[in-house]
Amino acid sequence: MGIALRTPRLLLREWREEDIDRFVSLLADPEVTAMLPPLPDRAACAAWIARMRAHNDTHGFAYWAVELPEEAPLVGAIGLTRVNFRDAFGEAVEIGWRLARSYWGRGYATEAARAAIDDGFYRLDIPEIVAFTVPFNRASRAVMERLEMTRDPADDFDFHRFEEGHPLRRHVLYRIRREVL
Repeated sequence: MGIALRTPRLLLREWREEDIDRFVSLLADPEVTAMLPPLPDRAACAAWIARMRAHNDTHGFAYWAVELPEEAPLVGAIGLTRVNFRDAFGEAVEIGWRLARSYWGRGYATEAARAAIDDGFYRLDIPEIVAFTVPFNRASRAVMERLEMTRDPADDFDFHRFEEGHPLRRHVLYRIRREVL
């Protein structure tokens, strides 16, 4: 990725080969992946990390590996990506996060996401960033609200990756524009 972001407690950095097995372990927890499209095995996790590296090479940003310096070499993945579907709300840049369950409830998602959003707004000059999740994902929605993202129910959508009737099909959309921060 060429750059890294530091927060008071975290390091958002480029991915390393040794992160693959740690990421596999993180995503092996069904509570971590309960509301996400699955990455079922090591090959899928390695491919996801490769896509993040390629995304960064193309766009100058992606999800970072999130490290808790001197405590844990990988606690999750947080960053920005271009949304690769346009059926719901057009072209957009999304903020997202995946954290190991043992690091939930400590404010790390909000802290790292705020750093990624600031980087998107001020280094990359992205005017608007979106986030989306299922309506019942209260934890992620709370992070979005702490980030001062707002929701218009008219923007909610059905996520094409899930079949009609699937509990993860319906999504709520949050937005933040640069002038809010």
